[in-house]
Amino acid sequence: MATADVTILGAGVFGLSVAFCCAQRGARVRVIDPAGVASGASGGIVGALAPHTPDLWLPKKQFQLESLLYSRRFWPEVEAISGLTTGFANHGRLQPINEERLISLALSRIADAEKNWGDAAVWEVISSSEAGEWAPPSATGQLVYDTLSAHIHPQQATQALGRAVEELGGVITPAGARQGAIVDARGWRGLVEMSETLGQEIGNGVKGQAALLDFARPGEPQLFADGLHIVPHLDGTVAIGSTSERYFKSVTDTDGQLNDLIAKAKQLFPVLRDAPILARWAGVRPRAFTRAPMLGVHPVTPDWFVANGGFKIGFGMAPKIGQVMASLILEGEDHIPDDFRASASLRPKG
Repeated sequence: MATADVTILGAGVFGLSVAFCCAQRGARVRVIDPAGVASGASGGIVGALAPHTPDLWLPKKQFQLESLLYSRRFWPEVEAISGLTTGFANHGRLQPINEERLISLALSRIADAEKNWGDAAVWEVISSSEAGEWAPPSATGQLVYDTLSAHIHPQQATQALGRAVEELGGVITPAGARQGAIVDARGWRGLVEMSETLGQEIGNGVKGQAALLDFARPGEPQLFADGLHIVPHLDGTVAIGSTSERYFKSVTDTDGQLNDLIAKAKQLFPVLRDAPILARWAGVRPRAFTRAPMLGVHPVTPDWFVANGGFKIGFGMAPKIGQVMASLILEGEDHIPDDFRASASLRPKG
């Protein structure tokens, strides 16, 4: 590629989603990442694409809804173009209701889901017996089941996305000229660099540790209980995650916190008790000050763009973010919610 229309810094899920959507519109795309595709948080193993609750509706929830619905087309397109699997499946999620007082709240959200999710997905309350042996333990015997939740294998999906960008004519390289529109998607290190330049913390990194178990339950819903995500991948493994560590010494080392997480998961979900551990993983997720993605005009270099801050909802937001950023970069159309703008992460001075 002699020249690029768009240069993206960072080959994680945000950077590659922007690259993919730009390339689909005919742009010449170059992605620069010294560490390569999926080398950071996007190379993880959990991949719970879980929505916010359907009540107290906000633009952030609407954006996430649209992205999760678009995921049903986006990831199959990536698979078709790349020839690689992403692990994407829309099998829903089960959550226990452990207090009687919370049953009425869960029931009230059925109407909220009908209003805000429409006929695209449902939120319902079911008995543990309806869910069978895969059901998470529930003190009330009741569960929330929603069909908007999906799951993905992050590492596989990011690799497939990178391949799809290349199949569309894009270039992914460890170094190269920054040409055309510049998009900063460098994850947590990019947020730290921006914070240091601005003299205020607009974002940081939060470490997560997770484990992969040799336990096959493809086709089952993901589980969420007591802060734990249990994701049954299509490849016959189950992921457990994850810790949230604001302060850490090593970016990639796992430790006793993961051991405790695994023990907790096996106690909560006896069906996993004898499952061998296949892999342990650690990485640092980019968290913007607002906890929402940071999109649009770069807060330090105004002639650049930024797409960062995925934190725990990055894979669920990435398809829509790719679309929105491609529209902004290539067509000048700005559809970014105000809460997602980089300026929202700048704290008032004084």
